[in-house]
Amino acid sequence: MTSTRYLEIADKLAVEIDGCRPGTRVASEPELAARFGVGRAAARAALQELERRLLVRRVQGAGTFVNRRIDYVISHSRPPSWHTTVEAAGATPRSHIKSVERVPLPAGRAAHLDRAAGTPMHRVIRTCYIDDLLATWIEEWIPVEVAPDLDLALHSVESIDLVLRQMGRVSPVRAWCRASVDIPPPEVLRGLGVEASVPVWLVDSVSRDEGTGQVLMASSAWTRADAVRVVVELSDTVYPEENA
Repeated sequence: MTSTRYLEIADKLAVEIDGCRPGTRVASEPELAARFGVGRAAARAALQELERRLLVRRVQGAGTFVNRRIDYVISHSRPPSWHTTVEAAGATPRSHIKSVERVPLPAGRAAHLDRAAGTPMHRVIRTCYIDDLLATWIEEWIPVEVAPDLDLALHSVESIDLVLRQMGRVSPVRAWCRASVDIPPPEVLRGLGVEASVPVWLVDSVSRDEGTGQVLMASSAWTRADAVRVVVELSDTVYPEENA
């Protein structure tokens, strides 16, 4: 077998999975080895090559799945909603509430939320999925007075943006945002299923009510780099791609 055989296999598989839905299971190493008449090492190398191209996601203990990275667009003209942003990219969002607790606002968050340290807050931690593949870990801080019964509402509505609009009768808009690439804390690394040396997207954001200017929420969202490409638009004018 030539040293480039695994690349030939990867190229063929890339064409085959191009039309598959995200989340579709890909053949296992033994299945690929039998199909292409190669050893397990070559089959494994082919899957690793597809993973390097961000075309598949390998989930320990579950298998390998078709992966589609979406554009996660941040701009003043778009609502600061994770669910809405993912849907606008043509994907299916889903989130799972890990915890909702009432806590005093820590001093490190006070400036972003325009409130004194110790103010009662909802602290929400969610894991989010794009096309049923784990993508994002979000920590959100919402003043209790904005949505007193937030914990109850989140049992039936996944989108916090929608809950705030319905319960608080507000119109959230993005007031501040910072996007970077970082190594997340150990708890987030475990939650996202990434290795300690693998960087992820970190988007810190503050939302205000469009009508009153009241700060509604501050959040930190860590997202796998193989799940999204963060796109920041600083103008409402859309220009064609340079190489289009």
